[in-house]
Amino acid sequence: MPLPEGGAPGDRAMLAARIRAAIALAGGWLPFDRFMAMALYEPGLGYYARDAVRFGRFPAGGSDFVTAPELSPLFGRALAVQVEQALAAAGSSTVVEFGAGSGALAAQLLTTLGERVQRYAIVELSGTLRQQQAGLLERWAGRVEWLDRWPEHIEGVVLGNEVLDAMPVQLLAWDGQRWAERGVGLDAEGRFAWSDRDSPLRPPRDPGFAPGAVTELHTHAVAFVRTLAERLQRGVAFLVDYGFPEHEYYHRQRHAGTLMCHRAHVADIDPLDSVGCKDITAHVDFSAIALAAQDAGLQVAGYTSQARFLLGCGLASLLAGADAAGRADAHKLLAEHEMGELFKVLALARGLPGFDPVGFRDGDRSHTL
Repeated sequence: MPLPEGGAPGDRAMLAARIRAAIALAGGWLPFDRFMAMALYEPGLGYYARDAVRFGRFPAGGSDFVTAPELSPLFGRALAVQVEQALAAAGSSTVVEFGAGSGALAAQLLTTLGERVQRYAIVELSGTLRQQQAGLLERWAGRVEWLDRWPEHIEGVVLGNEVLDAMPVQLLAWDGQRWAERGVGLDAEGRFAWSDRDSPLRPPRDPGFAPGAVTELHTHAVAFVRTLAERLQRGVAFLVDYGFPEHEYYHRQRHAGTLMCHRAHVADIDPLDSVGCKDITAHVDFSAIALAAQDAGLQVAGYTSQARFLLGCGLASLLAGADAAGRADAHKLLAEHEMGELFKVLALARGLPGFDPVGFRDGDRSHTL
């Protein structure tokens, strides 16, 4: 059964035309990170810029993938324990969330924390997602606001749930003798096609990749965390995403890299097909993120698996009060073969000496970064 294309045919054609024009303007070759940025964020046409349902539990509702807050409200209720502790340590009542998706996490946190959060700022570039979030968060209209850009100064808690994985990545390809940067060109029929060019770029470690190996560099995510370090004056940022530390990320057995697409809850590895109709992601190199943060003056306050983090925040007691269906959903947040081990949580702090975040007290893995 063919997957739904998503988006109006005219919009898909216009997006493809814009990317082809960008390729031509660049001399016939576009770096993959630029291609990925246009495919996902081109105004009005990119995957995250068009009017469509993306987040949900089942494809029948038109969604392409599910995130933890949509999977179980217990995710937000457990995270609220950590957010409340961090707000108290920072002496703040402000939460800033980047890429709030459907708004489900914001709703869970605002419901659980009540008056403890006086300002909930959402940095969201997608007008369509803003509208969805506004509808869900209407009851907190006096406390929720949307920002077009970074706040100049942040004091409080910063949240990013599955934000880093959607940031454009550079691709590197190894032919057995040299590394090249992989980009996108056009074939004889005008279709998008892979194209490699000589480049000084290298992965941070080379475990002895086999010829044909491909991997990623997270330059955009690194730039994001450097800007975070410039703006965070006092508080903690919690970044939740799927990924690995460097020694696991750049492993010879991971020879195909981590680039992945999602549409109608089906994964594929071809970002050049159905451009604009599906999500494009890459797993996060948490070592690169942590090192960039430290170099910019932030403290790594914790790093662990999502399962360990949520259990540290009291998810076990929340499970005890849930019904059978609720326990089954929340179990996916913890199970190793689901989200529990693949997803990690990284905490970055400034101005809070001695801060001991509750979610990392058992099983902190900062030493592995």
